[in-house]
Amino acid sequence: MTQTEILIRKADAVVTMDAGRREIASGDVRIRGGVITEVGQGLTTSGTVVEAAGCVVTPGLVNTHHHLYQTLTRAVPGGQDALLFGWLKTLYPIWARFGPEEMFVSAQIGLAELALSGCSLTSDHLYLYPNGARLDDTIAAARDVGLRFHPTRGAMSIGESAGGLPPDSLVEAEAAILKDCIRVVDAFHDPSDGAMVRVGLAPCSPFSVSRDLMRDAAVLAREKGVMLHTHLAENDEDIAYSLARFGCRPGQYAEDLGWTGPDVWHAHCVKLDSSEITNFAQSRTGVAHCPCSNCRLGSGIAPVRAMRDAGVKLGLGVDGSASNDAGNLMAEARQALLLQRVARGADAMSAREALEIATLGGAQVLGRSDCGSLAPGQRADVAIWDLRGIEAAGAWNPVAALILCGPTRVRDLFVEGRQIVRDGQMTTIDLGRVVETQNRLARRLAGL
Repeated sequence: MTQTEILIRKADAVVTMDAGRREIASGDVRIRGGVITEVGQGLTTSGTVVEAAGCVVTPGLVNTHHHLYQTLTRAVPGGQDALLFGWLKTLYPIWARFGPEEMFVSAQIGLAELALSGCSLTSDHLYLYPNGARLDDTIAAARDVGLRFHPTRGAMSIGESAGGLPPDSLVEAEAAILKDCIRVVDAFHDPSDGAMVRVGLAPCSPFSVSRDLMRDAAVLAREKGVMLHTHLAENDEDIAYSLARFGCRPGQYAEDLGWTGPDVWHAHCVKLDSSEITNFAQSRTGVAHCPCSNCRLGSGIAPVRAMRDAGVKLGLGVDGSASNDAGNLMAEARQALLLQRVARGADAMSAREALEIATLGGAQVLGRSDCGSLAPGQRADVAIWDLRGIEAAGAWNPVAALILCGPTRVRDLFVEGRQIVRDGQMTTIDLGRVVETQNRLARRLAGL
């Protein structure tokens, strides 16, 4: 079968994120068979041409932490002004009423929202499975939307009656958790270059699963060759719980149970100390930084500058839409820059470093050496940003403008060479219809 060639032509700037961090003025990107074949100037094609004058072209953004199901519970009364633990206790009973339809539709909305913000690859942390819901529901949604997807089989096994945070109705038996982990990895995980789905294992957090499950999940993940993910050191409550329950800080707890290494990434890490940062850097453990969620829940400012300087692999995460309450990855990049400047001064992070974290950094955290940059042989995950609108009017530097002023909505997005967004609109799903369904389900959950 003939493979259609696509040429993205004459962008004001092509931000490659390649080894030399080249930025090519009046740049072109050629795509064929889902792969980038050439990046340069003055390229020609007999295939499809996408004009990019007035635009900046970047690698697709990479989201390293999300809870897609939470798009159904944005701005919930009672959880809007709570810290992490109180917020969870408000929302757990609502989430317990979800089923397969809620999981599928909320994932469609969350994935489309990410795509419209220029995201081509996202992870998801699904740790509760009420009323017959399965990880399969979100994988089906990603297949429909067309994003590259790293779902993780999360879990909670310690309910309130055993000293945990979640209600007993949302926890699972640990043997059943491990059995389903094996099922989803065997059914869906693709380790090959260009994979559209890779599955990880992700016990929810140290305060909702046992030490045995953390250890067993790490052993199983390495047997299966998949990655590990969990929440860690998110706020002061998290640290206090770890010290009281385990007699050590979260970083030490993770290391003791096999939860450090290049196949592990942790979400948040707001409260890592210098020894934990050094450990993560030396072990090549990744971190998903979630700046907007950390602000929304009052968790604090993660030590991103210290982590980057130490060599910790770092990507961005939008986190769940119930704690953000948005899913715009370009907005996260700007927020990451602003928070580091608040904490460390105006020279703490540049716009280009924030953009690197949002693209190449996220790909490195997720173990995707085939994504995150625009270079021959890389997967054709490409975002085109139109800077001719009001957001960037008057901007002198188009690349810095992406982070500092916008736009935060992508014009075109290609994933594996397939156009997912065209002229700011989804091409793969009827978004208006899905939004209507989402709102109907939210009203039902709210009892309206």
